[in-house]
Amino acid sequence: SVKQSDKPAAVEIARALVAMQYVVVGTKGTAAAINDAGVPCGVVYKVTEGRPHIVDMLKNDEIVMVINTVEERRNAIADSRQIRTSALLNRVTTFTTIAGAEAAVEGMHCMDNLDVISVQEMHALLRQ
Repeated sequence: SVKQSDKPAAVEIARALVAMQYVVVGTKGTAAAINDAGVPCGVVYKVTEGRPHIVDMLKNDEIVMVINTVEERRNAIADSRQIRTSALLNRVTTFTTIAGAEAAVEGMHCMDNLDVISVQEMHALLRQ
């Protein structure tokens, strides 16, 4: 779940994750923004909307990464606290800023392009 102002960036993050073969889920508003941009995204309930919700999915090991930015409303903050606590207890990586999530996804993308090279090869590349 991301706040309204973060939705455009969340779409691009979701696009990158889907390209890396991840399945993306979001709360109703976030999922709608992502789906409207042509990126597949499932819908998951907020904690206050009923079950099964995101905390249930975290406890069931169905989630490997959480991106949760919050509007400054009391119920949104309470939901966020439950999500972050559950993610922490279940050792799920959590990002509370879009910038952090973007950096992580960029790093994940680069992981596919890693090669082992010798020091000599590294120096040769640097001299070019």
